[in-house]
Amino acid sequence: MPTAPKPATPSIAAQQQEILNALPFSDTQDFEDATRGKIAARVPNAITGPSGALYWDNDTYDFLDGDAPDTVNPSLWRQSKLVAEQGLFEVVEGIYQVRGFDLSNVTFIEGTTGVIVLDPLIGQETAAAALELYREHRGDRPVTGIIYTHSHVDHFGGVKGVTTQEDVDAGRVQVLAPEGFTEHAVSENVYAGTAMGRRAGYMYGAALARGPQGQVGAGLGQTTSTGTTVTLISPTVHITTTGQEETVDGVRMVFQMAPGTEAPSEMLIYFPDHRALCAAEDATHTLHNLLTLRGALVRDPHVWSQYLTETIDLFGGDLDVVFASHHWPTWGRERAVEYLSLQRDLYAYLHDQTLRLLNKGLVGAEIAEEIMLPPALEGAWHARGYYGSVSHNVKAIYQRYMGWYDGNPAHLWEHTPVERAKRYAKLAGGVDALVANAREAFDAGDFRWAAEAANHAVFAEPDHAGARELLADTYEQLGYGSENGTWRSVYLSGATELRDGSFGTPTETNAPDIFANLSPEMLFDAIAIQVNGPRAWDERLTIDVVLTDVDTRYRLRLANGVLTYSAAAQQGDADATITGTQKALPALAAGSSDALAASGLEVTGDASVLGRLTAVLDPGDPDFAIVTP
Repeated sequence: MPTAPKPATPSIAAQQQEILNALPFSDTQDFEDATRGKIAARVPNAITGPSGALYWDNDTYDFLDGDAPDTVNPSLWRQSKLVAEQGLFEVVEGIYQVRGFDLSNVTFIEGTTGVIVLDPLIGQETAAAALELYREHRGDRPVTGIIYTHSHVDHFGGVKGVTTQEDVDAGRVQVLAPEGFTEHAVSENVYAGTAMGRRAGYMYGAALARGPQGQVGAGLGQTTSTGTTVTLISPTVHITTTGQEETVDGVRMVFQMAPGTEAPSEMLIYFPDHRALCAAEDATHTLHNLLTLRGALVRDPHVWSQYLTETIDLFGGDLDVVFASHHWPTWGRERAVEYLSLQRDLYAYLHDQTLRLLNKGLVGAEIAEEIMLPPALEGAWHARGYYGSVSHNVKAIYQRYMGWYDGNPAHLWEHTPVERAKRYAKLAGGVDALVANAREAFDAGDFRWAAEAANHAVFAEPDHAGARELLADTYEQLGYGSENGTWRSVYLSGATELRDGSFGTPTETNAPDIFANLSPEMLFDAIAIQVNGPRAWDERLTIDVVLTDVDTRYRLRLANGVLTYSAAAQQGDADATITGTQKALPALAAGSSDALAASGLEVTGDASVLGRLTAVLDPGDPDFAIVTP
């Protein structure tokens, strides 16, 4: 049985009361906006597959009622109540959203003959349920278009729940996406996908129990759907320039490119006939991430703020509503422009002040403690750190400009976590003494130091029951106190795994549709990063890959523990040659002759080289340890 959670300590309860006294909880505008235009909810909300597997159930958040308990930061409790509002909503006549069916929203724009689906959630099951609710109340309109605003999986993964590859291939459905969408959508979920997926389990808390002492929401959305089938259909229309106009099923759209903001490939969309702006994920009701806790490339807050200035300049004069791929809309031109302006100022302020302070010699951790937001931003609910935080975003900006090294020679060649922990334990007089020091900090309400000291104890002696228990208790209190939804989930996930063991990776995005959209080069790269270098030091082999449908030939070469490739003309014969179509090429990742044959790929020459290549591959571990060595 899972270990029962513990109550909030008096110091955490006191902190929650201070927050209640400090923030403008009497401002209820967000609650009016989050319920405005509501047509219907899905009752019950549980979404299951043919086998009965549960993918999503927003009803598990029904406990979010009344005042916040001591175990939840009252600001996060407020945000979670807003985000948990689920159902079909009218944004303006002709534009509808289904919210509360996954981490993100799906939007339906009605056209002349059918409906365009914008950002179809993570999985096809949740997307299909959203479309069903829309059709129940707006009619059985055929899907005539798909729009992906950006390259994150919660904005494309459910596409096959609302349309089919056959309808797209036949030209009945157009798929619009920003330039570079497929490359970034696929690479993010393949190259570091295993590690990101494992850490995303912590970040979103999808495996945690729901409740006042468990997961209450991730700030941007409640959590990710689990066990769902991620799908992908490649775009048929690429948006390449700001000001590009497209009309799909009678719906006019004007696009603004915003690459390198919240996603490397992202665009905003203005619907002139509706006077409505889709801000994608560049303006939401939270400070967003500049570096996600699951891991990613650091985003650029400078260009992010510049694009929002451009958004205001392009569309601010003729705007009735701003809606986004998460959260609820903002209505009225003045309110919408103020909202976009404050979001813009938020990213610009963090960028500029971090650069000012790093040029004074402060490092990321010091800047994160030093920086304070101006009152206009501190008091804006949509600028608070429910998903991103000032603390970890400032560190991300420092990393973007200065890298991991802070300039202190003592940090240039540190011991590994385990070796440092052993030495800290020795310095303290043994693990028991280290735990005692952590206990003293815990009792004093200094949970940050308690976490550091107890973490060293666990890494020095992983089976020390007292160290594990204290570290779990410490993480739990840090979670209770967190305003940031992902911080809370990370802390409570750490406590859960210390007490009850690994919960693995609840949501995996490394799906067949993702691999099917890899370019040959990306597929070769995906194989190359699995090569166990030392195991392959003495291996030498070459494989030619001949793609008949695109008239291209590649030479793969394994030597010195590295798999490289080239499309240039090569001298001499390879050890083996694989011939077939580009569509069949993903079977190469399976690494067996049987898989290649089943896909229609032909192998000539020495087929044993495939086995030799497979023998040196070392796939990632989706269950790797995080809070223990």
